[in-house]
Amino acid sequence: MEGGLMRAPLEGVRVIELAGIGPAPFCGMMLADHGAEVIRIDRPEGNDPIGQDQRRDVLLRSRRSITLDLKQPKSVEIVTKLIESADGLIEGFRPGVAERLGLGPDILMKINPALVYGRMTGWGQAGPLSDKAGHDLNYISLSGALAAMGVDGQPPVPPLNLIGDYGGGGMMLAFGFVTALLAARQSGNGRVIDCSMADGAATLMAGMWSLKHNGMWEAQRGQNLLDGGAPFYSCYACADGAFVAIAAIESKFFARLLEAMDLCDDPIFADQHDQTKWPAMKSRLAKIFLASPREIWTKKLQDQDCCFSEVLTMEEALTHHHNLARDSYVEDNGFVQPRPAPRFMATEPVMPTMWQPDSHREAILRDIGIDEAEARLLSNNPADASEQDTPIHMQRKL
Repeated sequence: MEGGLMRAPLEGVRVIELAGIGPAPFCGMMLADHGAEVIRIDRPEGNDPIGQDQRRDVLLRSRRSITLDLKQPKSVEIVTKLIESADGLIEGFRPGVAERLGLGPDILMKINPALVYGRMTGWGQAGPLSDKAGHDLNYISLSGALAAMGVDGQPPVPPLNLIGDYGGGGMMLAFGFVTALLAARQSGNGRVIDCSMADGAATLMAGMWSLKHNGMWEAQRGQNLLDGGAPFYSCYACADGAFVAIAAIESKFFARLLEAMDLCDDPIFADQHDQTKWPAMKSRLAKIFLASPREIWTKKLQDQDCCFSEVLTMEEALTHHHNLARDSYVEDNGFVQPRPAPRFMATEPVMPTMWQPDSHREAILRDIGIDEAEARLLSNNPADASEQDTPIHMQRKL
């Protein structure tokens, strides 16, 4: 402890990240955000299929970076050397690719038996779809999650890529990594993590299965408690085109909402959970909210403890008084980004730093006993990557 504050919980943990996009980098960000030393092995040809400038990519923050062509044996030797002192590795390749590169778990865990080897894929390491390309939307479509989102009679609405890539993928892999790390430190034996976004999205639906088993879930979109069907758990447009969110599920919060909106005597709202009345309730609330701008509703409802909030844009979120009070966003070299979460009390926070590809090359090589003169002999020229050698999240069917 320094100055009364404990160190970040993952300080002293070293992770090797083989570059990819989406969930694997999100996992690397989560680990780095909480103190792990993450060394990212970047590709000479770049990693992003949509042309993002990696120097502006928040998901890649707080790493050390070295660019290596993993098709070159000398580059693979560097990675295996790094593995000797690493606690874990994360990769997002299609099944079998890491093995063909000579970086599969069978090889690396002989070098370091306590290694935690995290594998991030869309469909998993085995199964009929395991070698097929896909993206977040495909993976959540087979879990029942996508079908539950949107308006009845309309196509499902993609929930950004929060459920597959980040919630069911990167976050799940970070959880698996830390649990396997705890086990490895107790037993001395590493684990291989088979993290599938399809599996992760299915796990995130556990609460919906609970509702289904209790007879509280309809197959139609927009008819249920948590999918916008309930008038007291929905978003409403205001006169100025902005939106508000109401989540007054419990009866006490619903009663406070009605009182604040002078609706206590309206018979439509007499039975909160009478689903036959939900369309009428929702129509009534929609008409009322649309009569005034959001600012008016915020002044009227924000202090009533009725589960009210404004629906903010990303830019608006930066200046909301709660986010300002908690310093929820930070800036590094002009790049605004979310502060690492969760927070640990009495712990020195890790402040994000943006990185330059290959910016730590010399230091990383020096750490494993390779001087720069020797390193120059290594080929880092881009190679023509085949479809099979591309991380599954970068593959598209043509």
